[in-house]
Amino acid sequence: MKIKQLTRSNLLITSIFLGLVFFHLNAFSQNPNNHRLLTNEVKANLVDKISKILKDSYVLPAEGKLMSAYIKACLKNNYYDKISDPSQFADSLTAGLQSVCNDKHLSINYDPEAEKTFDEGLGNNNPDKEYSDEMKKDNYGFKKVERLSGNIGYIDIRSFSPPEESKETVASVMEFLSNSDAVIIDLRKNGGGSPYGVQLFCSYFFGTQPVHLNDIYSRDNSREEYWTIPDIAGKRMPDMPLYILTGSYTFSAAEEFAYDLKVLKRATIIGESTRGGANSGGVASLGSGFVMFVPKGRAVNPETKTNWEGEGVQPDLPIASDKALEQAEILALRQISDNTANEKEKLHLKWMTESLEGALNQPELSEAQLKIYVGNYEDRKVTLENGSLYYQRNRNAKFRMTPMTDDMFMFDELESFRIIFLKDSKGKVTGLLGIYDDGHADKSKRTN
Repeated sequence: MKIKQLTRSNLLITSIFLGLVFFHLNAFSQNPNNHRLLTNEVKANLVDKISKILKDSYVLPAEGKLMSAYIKACLKNNYYDKISDPSQFADSLTAGLQSVCNDKHLSINYDPEAEKTFDEGLGNNNPDKEYSDEMKKDNYGFKKVERLSGNIGYIDIRSFSPPEESKETVASVMEFLSNSDAVIIDLRKNGGGSPYGVQLFCSYFFGTQPVHLNDIYSRDNSREEYWTIPDIAGKRMPDMPLYILTGSYTFSAAEEFAYDLKVLKRATIIGESTRGGANSGGVASLGSGFVMFVPKGRAVNPETKTNWEGEGVQPDLPIASDKALEQAEILALRQISDNTANEKEKLHLKWMTESLEGALNQPELSEAQLKIYVGNYEDRKVTLENGSLYYQRNRNAKFRMTPMTDDMFMFDELESFRIIFLKDSKGKVTGLLGIYDDGHADKSKRTN
């Protein structure tokens, strides 16, 4: 069993997933005003360099040769002759290469500023202080950490940073959520990052006994193993109910995190299929302002003996990504309810679950359907304003009503209160019933 140590040399020498570096490259503005026109000589030189890198370093040698032959054929057949803009040339090269191999990590970028930070060749990338400062300002990928209703922990993480820089922040985040009854991890806007960051983050959701997470094979079939880390700061959560949100943007290291925990049956994946990038690699300078990300390794899960390349991670519960959080909260609240014997707490959890289900499956009611509820109900009044119903009791504030069903409404500002409209056998509205989260209710007759 091989457990990788989290040292700077490992972080710099070992290929990283696209994530942070790729988006760091794209963060530099490709300003057309700074473009210089490309000559055919420069284009030919770039094609030669890219071709050699693909043949020598691409993770799948046969595909590397095919891609090399493809761009050389394009050059020979004058396909690139009319392209003089550097960014257009980079885009054309990327599109062509991906048409052969469908590897979403493989890319060419015109980025003179980024080129200065990378050596020619692969594997010699040395993140500079500016890059480290950017990670720090980005809070090492953690966009939001909070406690949702029902004691559910929520983490919105946008990238996985190398542990040497991020481990203290990761530990503080996990400590903050350690008393939660369930945790939701939002990867819907996560484009990737460091596999060591994935390794560290995964370790908090298992016990001290190392668990085999993933392997990365290079083109010579040598293997680097990734296991959970026995010694981490802060509290572990091996039994915490865990839900992971995914979407079409979720990529690379973020996909590995979801895939690893899905295969190990440690989490429920909710949302949409991910982008499908399982190859790891490095960035090389090509000269003339161009850089290239070329995959040198491929992930192989120790259980499935495959990965998510080209297919993405498939959710356990498919749903539109913009509805995934509410769906995860519903599942988490149900599980929390199943784990408690306190009837009062069960009632409260049921109330919250119904509110989320109402929001998730909110019906669209026409103005004609809403108008039948307008009127006075003893000391209560319902009005229709700008296409929405509003509720007011006595001379208190008015509250906008949100439909849960055709005749049941809830309130954003009054989470503990709902209204059900009462009808006779002919469908005429005769009154309303106010219901509360503690189980009691009060009725009001319609007076006009």
